Amino acid sequence: MKQTYISEIGKHLGEEITIKGWLYNKRSSGKLGFLEVRDGSGIIQSIISKKDVSEQCWNDSEQVTQESSILVTGVPREHPKRPGVYELDIKDLKIVHLAHEYPITPKEHGVEFLMDHRHLWLRSRRQQAILHIRHEIIRAVRDFFDNNGFILCDTPVFTPAACEGTTTLFEVGYFDEKAYLTQSGQLYNEATAAAFGKVYCFGPTFRAERSKTRRHLTEFWMVEPEVAYARLDDIMELAENFISYIVGRVLERRQEELKQLERDPAKLEKIIPPFPRLRYDEAVKMLEQGHAEGKLENRFEWGGDLGSPDETYISSQFDRPVMIHRYPAKVKAFYMEADPEMPELALCVDVLAPEGYGEIIGGGERASSLEFLLDRIREHGLPPEAFDWYLDLRKYGSVPHAGFGMGIERAVAWICGLEHVRETIPFPRMLYRLKP
Repeated sequence: MKQTYISEIGKHLGEEITIKGWLYNKRSSGKLGFLEVRDGSGIIQSIISKKDVSEQCWNDSEQVTQESSILVTGVPREHPKRPGVYELDIKDLKIVHLAHEYPITPKEHGVEFLMDHRHLWLRSRRQQAILHIRHEIIRAVRDFFDNNGFILCDTPVFTPAACEGTTTLFEVGYFDEKAYLTQSGQLYNEATAAAFGKVYCFGPTFRAERSKTRRHLTEFWMVEPEVAYARLDDIMELAENFISYIVGRVLERRQEELKQLERDPAKLEKIIPPFPRLRYDEAVKMLEQGHAEGKLENRFEWGGDLGSPDETYISSQFDRPVMIHRYPAKVKAFYMEADPEMPELALCVDVLAPEGYGEIIGGGERASSLEFLLDRIREHGLPPEAFDWYLDLRKYGSVPHAGFGMGIERAVAWICGLEHVRETIPFPRMLYRLKP
């Protein structure tokens, strides 16, 4: 019998097909059974009638338990009152493996219990909707850059030195040397941008941050474009177009999943350029006003980096992402170019997602002067010898260049409307979470 995936069931109406999957849920009404069958591509209600099947088939349908693996043969049809929704009239059912006492039941479970059973929780409708949207976002990321002349250049996971600061490095043994898990592919991106002009890398990154906030993972995926001859304004425009493209793709292709998550699409439909742009100074004034009105507990002082409460407050004032640029150089990475008009400021930008979700993109213009970069490395207490190859980029054809990084999980959390990033990746790694 021909195997068919549930996602393609509409192409086989009236045909006898077989679905290879698992029992998601079931209920019965006398001599009728209603089995929700899933196969990874979707879920379909399958109806079994005692009078239309063999005694063995009926008994198996009575015996089968939640998440048992099964083969279901039948004829699909469109629901009489719900166009585009399909059901399956079962002719035969075979149990491949009978599941016993599946731990995740329709009742409420605590977060820790669900995280301990993450390997099984992934089978739920909600988690599948989130990860389908994650998949769509990743496809859109690749399509955006691939269709705009960027070259994918993979960067190392093992690195000899810090990129985003030495306090959040995971140290590992590398034969007779020390190495670190990458915090970012950006330094290597700068080398490939000098070779190919427009590049991006996309892979896992690691931050040993002792943070338990709803926005932090110790292992997450980041996409990072880098463009030769680009300035801060160029990269801000790129980020604007990039974000609006991704959101547009999700709205176009994942309406059912957004509905499953009860995500209001009207909020996402507002994500179109231009995005509001604030200088750091203007953001500080907003925070001071928020504190004066009692909306922020702590007073923010000029010169500091924005914390999660600060980002949440600012981003909640806008219906689309807001770009904050020109932070004090001392709170940004060593490689940021200085503002020629105010050298104490860096030509950098953070993009904060609306609805209080905070930073999803960080980037800016990179320092192109060898002397300036050496001074910054020393100021940050970094070993210059670890950056020999990176400094070469300022000796042989140095040019202005800029780029940014976007964490996939934070973008997924915002677009899906989730409270915590732990649901945005199949197996999250957090401060106290290394299993499963």
